[in-house]
Amino acid sequence: MTNQIKIAVIGVGRWGVHLLRNFLAHPQVDVVAVVDPHPERLAAVKQQFNLDENVILTTQWEDLKKVPGLTGVAIATPAITHYALIKDSLQEGYHVLAEKPLTLDPAECRELCQLAEQHHLILMVDHTYLFHPAVEQGQSVVQAGKLGDLRYGYATRTHLGPVRQDVDALWDLAIHDIAIFNAWLGQIPVKVQATGTVWLQGAALRLRSVTGEQGSKGAEEKKDINSPLPQGLADLVWLTLTYPDGFQAYIHLCWLNPDKQRRLGIVGSLGSLIFDEMSQLSPLTLLHGEFEQQGNNFIPVNQKQIVLELEPGEPLGRVCSCFVDSIFNNTPSEISSGWVGTQLVEILAALTVSLEQGGKPVFLNNCSQV
Repeated sequence: MTNQIKIAVIGVGRWGVHLLRNFLAHPQVDVVAVVDPHPERLAAVKQQFNLDENVILTTQWEDLKKVPGLTGVAIATPAITHYALIKDSLQEGYHVLAEKPLTLDPAECRELCQLAEQHHLILMVDHTYLFHPAVEQGQSVVQAGKLGDLRYGYATRTHLGPVRQDVDALWDLAIHDIAIFNAWLGQIPVKVQATGTVWLQGAALRLRSVTGEQGSKGAEEKKDINSPLPQGLADLVWLTLTYPDGFQAYIHLCWLNPDKQRRLGIVGSLGSLIFDEMSQLSPLTLLHGEFEQQGNNFIPVNQKQIVLELEPGEPLGRVCSCFVDSIFNNTPSEISSGWVGTQLVEILAALTVSLEQGGKPVFLNNCSQV
């Protein structure tokens, strides 16, 4: 293989633009094509990045099949489109980096992972947080036992928009914090629960805005698009994850809260580890503190705060480099392979069942193994 590979970026919306930027800057990548159904986006990235005239700009994914020597594709399109695009790409012989979630259906995820293995291709999911220096450092802290006996975890991910029309707040936001908890604990949940509230996009309003009045064809599309939450798209979701050792993590998600928070913590007998993206001091802090019992009283002792130093580097840039390295080495990413993405989709699917049933516990006995 040569020292440079040809990559196409499919979708240059809010996130795809950042993928394009990172691949353009990568010394081992030649970006040969950009695909997006919106011509104005293609014109914008051409101007923004001063793209060479040889870079193909097209609204049709099928045009990529005419590009000689195309090695891989980066897909940053709505989740509902992932399955078809990834399957076609793998069948064409392209390595694939897909935006999260891999798909909206665990069975489709497993099929794609098996297809990639059959064709000896890399299938990787852009779980960007797993490449964040704070998450990597946090994993080392937790697994080194510096928190003592682990007691519980919590996370809050809130903001005012963007409000998605293809998935709810659960599918849009939860995957980040679940991925971090799984990585830090080195486990996957065995039981999940979810409750939620719909304010903005109830079933009737959402169906009109997404499908319009299209007769029988529109009615058929309504059924598909509105699944798996017929009551609408949840704006607020509360999750509980229970891990094999009994550890529980509690997650609060909302996309209509102006109080923007990106905070996750694990509490142990010797202190707490906090990953706070909004902190002006540092995103990762270790808070030491424990109790000393004096008679019937519990006295806080050994309290101190340690700001942890982090390795430099943009997480998404690390994702792109990992994808390139995986292609050159013909070795799937241990951090964020298609199978890791499948595990997370299986967890989200179980949470959706719980959400539909008003918070009933759902057990995960057969999550895909990485």
